[in-house]
Amino acid sequence: MKRLLTAIMSLLLIGCAQKEDTLTADEIIQNAIERAGGELYEMAEIDYTFRDRAYKSYRNGGRFSYTRIMTDSLGNRIKDVLDNDGLTRKVNDSNVAIQDSLVLPIGNSINSVNYFVHLPYGLMADAANRELVGKDTIAGREYYEIKVTFSENGGGTDHEDEYLYWIDTQNFEVDYLAYNFEVNDGGVRFRKAFNHRVIKGISFVDYENYEYKDKEVQLTKLDSLYQERELDLLSIIETKNVRVKLDSIN
Repeated sequence: MKRLLTAIMSLLLIGCAQKEDTLTADEIIQNAIERAGGELYEMAEIDYTFRDRAYKSYRNGGRFSYTRIMTDSLGNRIKDVLDNDGLTRKVNDSNVAIQDSLVLPIGNSINSVNYFVHLPYGLMADAANRELVGKDTIAGREYYEIKVTFSENGGGTDHEDEYLYWIDTQNFEVDYLAYNFEVNDGGVRFRKAFNHRVIKGISFVDYENYEYKDKEVQLTKLDSLYQERELDLLSIIETKNVRVKLDSIN
């Protein structure tokens, strides 16, 4: 009887291991999103401060609104709102027209800040292409390596940038990420998450932001270079004064 129970337990453990090994990139990311907040993202109003600018994000089903408020060198209060209908600006509560040449960079800047603050939620966007590269170990923990690229249609002006996410195989937290970019002569970045906290069911992190001089380096090598202390700490990226308000799901 004891041998029978041992055999059954062994089969169950093998089955669980096989099930884990068959997870797709989408399944891994879905687990990460659920771990970080899941459906709460779809009904959350989130206020926060990033680099001395006030941000607010709001989603309701397919509708979204991203607000950024800042003060210019002359003391004017500038409020930018990016939503499904486009980009609008108010200066000292008066509507002003935005130069055509500035619409895209302003919108991209606001969208980029929200993308990183709300990770991993945006990884399931329609324009995102997700691929399970493999597994690797960082600081004794095992991670899935998920590569994310974006289609030209719907992927924005920076759709050629590549991203790599290290997602813990046990708790599905996104502890590290890397990306390359083409703007401003291009470059690569590697981020280590810290200061994990949960506010009303949604996870937020800050980052140690590293760079590597060789712009042609493969993103999959950056975790090893990080552990070998070959990366240069460029900055600390902090999201401050985070407040979350939840509405009911329609």
